[in-house]
Amino acid sequence: MSVYDKFVANKRLRRAVLLLVVILLFYLLRSMLSLFLLTFIFTFLSVQLVRAVQKHFNVKPIWIIAPVYILIIALLVFAITNYVPQLVSQSVKIFDSLTKFYHSKEVRDNQYLNYIYQYLQQINLDNQIKTAASQVVNYITSVGAVGFNIFISFLLSFFYTTQIEDMNSFGRQFLNSNFSWLFDDVRYYGQKFINTFGVVIEAQLMIAVVNTVLTTITLMFMKMPGVIALAAMVFILSLIPVAGVIISLIPLSFVAYSVDGLKYVIYIIIMVIVIHLIETYFLNPQFMSSMTHLPIFFTFVVLIVSEELIGTWGLIIGIPIFVFLLDILGVHQIGGPKKPKRHKFRLKKS
Repeated sequence: MSVYDKFVANKRLRRAVLLLVVILLFYLLRSMLSLFLLTFIFTFLSVQLVRAVQKHFNVKPIWIIAPVYILIIALLVFAITNYVPQLVSQSVKIFDSLTKFYHSKEVRDNQYLNYIYQYLQQINLDNQIKTAASQVVNYITSVGAVGFNIFISFLLSFFYTTQIEDMNSFGRQFLNSNFSWLFDDVRYYGQKFINTFGVVIEAQLMIAVVNTVLTTITLMFMKMPGVIALAAMVFILSLIPVAGVIISLIPLSFVAYSVDGLKYVIYIIIMVIVIHLIETYFLNPQFMSSMTHLPIFFTFVVLIVSEELIGTWGLIIGIPIFVFLLDILGVHQIGGPKKPKRHKFRLKKS
C-alpha cells in the first residue's frame, strides 16, 4: 500500500490535515474574512427562514426570499436616509457631553467620582479617547469597503438560497469524483460548522435584538438623550457573549449620571441586572444549544485570545469558533445532556 493510500485510509489523520489546511487558507485570505462571515450569516439565516416557511407551505424559495430581501433593502434605504444622520448627530452630542462631564468641576468635587477621575488621569484617558476617535474616523472612511462587502454578501446569499436545490445537486457530484474522500471530509466539517457556528451566531443575533429592544424601551422611559445612538451601541455590544452586557454598563452609566446623577446610574444598573437575568434564565435556554453554555472563565479567555488573533470580529465569532472546535474534538454536552439538533442546508423540493 502506497503512502497516499495509507493517508486516505487514515480518516482521523486526513481530517486533521484538512482542518489545518483550511485554517491556513483562511489566515492567508484574512483580508476577505468579513466577506466570508457575512455571506455565511446571511445565507444561514435566509435558509432557516425558507425552511420554516416550507414546513407549512410548499412554495419555491425565490417566492419566499425575494419579498423578504426587497423589504430589507427598503428598510435599509429608509433607515439610512432618516436615522443615520440622527445617529451621527446623537453620537457626537453624547461624546461632547461625556467629555465636558469628565472635565467638569462636579466630578472633581465629588469624593467618589474623584477617585475615578484620578484613575482615568493615570491611564491617560484623554489620549485614549483621541486614539479611539481617530479609529472611528478610519472606520467611517472605510465605510465604502464595508458597504461593498455587505452588498456582495447579500447578493451571494440571495443567489444561493434561491437556487439551493441546484447547489445541493451540484455539490453531490463532488462526492462521486476521484477525490471523493476529500469532499466527504469537507462536507463533514461543513455540517459541523453549520450545526455549531451557525446556531450560535443565530442565537447571538436573537439575544442582541431582544436586549436592544428592552434597553431602548427603558432608555425612552427614562427620557435619556441620544436613544438611537445608545440603542445602536447596545446592539453591537450585545453581539459579544456575556461581556457585552457588562461593557455597555460603563458608557450607559456615564450618560445616566450626566443626566440626573447617581439616581439614574442606579436605574441603569438595575436595568442591566434585569436584562442579564432575562438573558441567563430565559434567552440562553430558548436560543442557545446546551453545548454553548461555557464557564464564564473560558468565555472571557476565548474573547481575549480571539480579539488578539482576529481583531474586532473575534469578539463576535470567537465563541462560535471555539464551540466548533470543541465539537470536532468530541467535547459535547458542556452545558446539558442533550445533543443539539442538526441544521442542514437542505430544503423540500417545490
